[in-house]
Amino acid sequence: MFNQRVPKKEGFLADQPAVPEVVRRSRYPSRLTVYAEAPDVEVSIEEFEAFALDRLQVLRSIEDAQLRAKGEDDMRKRICEALDKHMPTHTNRSKLPARQLMAERRKDHVSHFILRLAFSRTEELRGWFVRYESALLKHRFREADLAEKQELLASAKLRLAPLSPADRDAKLGDASHFYAAQEQLFEVDFERVLDLVARSQVVLRAGKAYVPQSEVATLLIHEFRLSMVRALGVCAKALPQMGEDERLLPVLQNLSNQTARSEYQSSGAAGAVTADSIDDLGPSFPLCMQHLHAQLTRDHHLRHGGRMQLGLFLKGIGLSLQEALVYWRRAFSAMTDDQFQKGYAYNIRHNYGTEGKRADYTPYSCHRVIMSNPPGPGDHHGCPFRHFSAERLRAALHRDCLPDAEVREVADLAAAGHYQVACTRHLELRLQGRRRRLHQQAADSAAATAMPEPLPAAADPEVRLAAITSPNQYFDLCVTNGKSPAAADTTAILAGAPK
Repeated sequence: MFNQRVPKKEGFLADQPAVPEVVRRSRYPSRLTVYAEAPDVEVSIEEFEAFALDRLQVLRSIEDAQLRAKGEDDMRKRICEALDKHMPTHTNRSKLPARQLMAERRKDHVSHFILRLAFSRTEELRGWFVRYESALLKHRFREADLAEKQELLASAKLRLAPLSPADRDAKLGDASHFYAAQEQLFEVDFERVLDLVARSQVVLRAGKAYVPQSEVATLLIHEFRLSMVRALGVCAKALPQMGEDERLLPVLQNLSNQTARSEYQSSGAAGAVTADSIDDLGPSFPLCMQHLHAQLTRDHHLRHGGRMQLGLFLKGIGLSLQEALVYWRRAFSAMTDDQFQKGYAYNIRHNYGTEGKRADYTPYSCHRVIMSNPPGPGDHHGCPFRHFSAERLRAALHRDCLPDAEVREVADLAAAGHYQVACTRHLELRLQGRRRRLHQQAADSAAATAMPEPLPAAADPEVRLAAITSPNQYFDLCVTNGKSPAAADTTAILAGAPK
């Protein structure tokens, strides 16, 4: 993929302003691309890592913007700022030196393919990469001028079937008034524009959707996602062949691990976790795990979905296999030892990679909890911010000792569909309340002992965290007062964990 050939010469002097007509005949004719061809350029190991890290920052910023932005304008602003900082790309009419223009596009092109390799390792990593690369292309397409859009659509070969005026009337009838009178329509299979179908922005007839020119970007993104899925599958098969390259493989593994988005990496923030300590750690669990823990304690049983979600979470916080077997046997106290061994012990050992195909399963991400396997009657897994009714969610938040105003704030975020933002805000408010209580306790203690020196003014308790993307990330931040687990004094923190 990354050959050591000398780059071909461009048809201009690199230090002169780029001329649009000449740039279009260069290696990188446009700043918009669907990355159809792998790079054939020389890349140093330093560039390899630096390029990839910058692109990763952009993709993570897009993820955070989607979770935290207050409307489309705010999201656009956040993404533009991230691109300007880490990976700017200018138009052919920007008057920049040709050298700079080519360097920007080279970085964009190469960094995309590096992250393809880094994120091809698991299905969840591939899903994360496709999701946010598609969001990046969508943003860039919207920001591009008309000429850039037309060039990209022409190069993408979308297989569009334009609808003639006669066909428009024959196939749509009165429904043709749904569109502007002179707007060009394209007939496509409805599966290619499911986003438009979900938003009722196209007319459907006999399995076909009629897409207006203004919404062709949806087709572009659909085709891009499909091509990315295929390409990542190819990369996943080729990745083992790189095992002998001691320079690149550690970099690729480090890149995918740094996202903390798809695969949770145990931090050990809670120290030694045993079956006896789970109940004490429970108040630091996120709401989804608090609910599962409470139902398990009450009913002495959980269905499979709940056992998987809670069991892998406990594995992630540091519960060993032997301690897990002890914990679950105690929890399932209503059954005999023989029933537990035959019906449940195998699955626990399987989750820890000692049975079956011996895969080392990782805890569920928030995306998986929210989007897959919704709970049915009698189930307790899932995301409370997504799957609880409004009344049930408010009751759970009140049990977590949040004031009425804060309960309304979090519940409103969940009602608007911002589930991970609601979870993040829930933790921020818990930590703010903890800090206020600790300061008040210190003030009361000082007053009781008649300290001659007054306490300093309370620090601003406002807490702002990166968006929560894993129940285990929530737990780590809760037990470390919002700090990096490595920098926290875990023993002191656990002593003051919120109730």
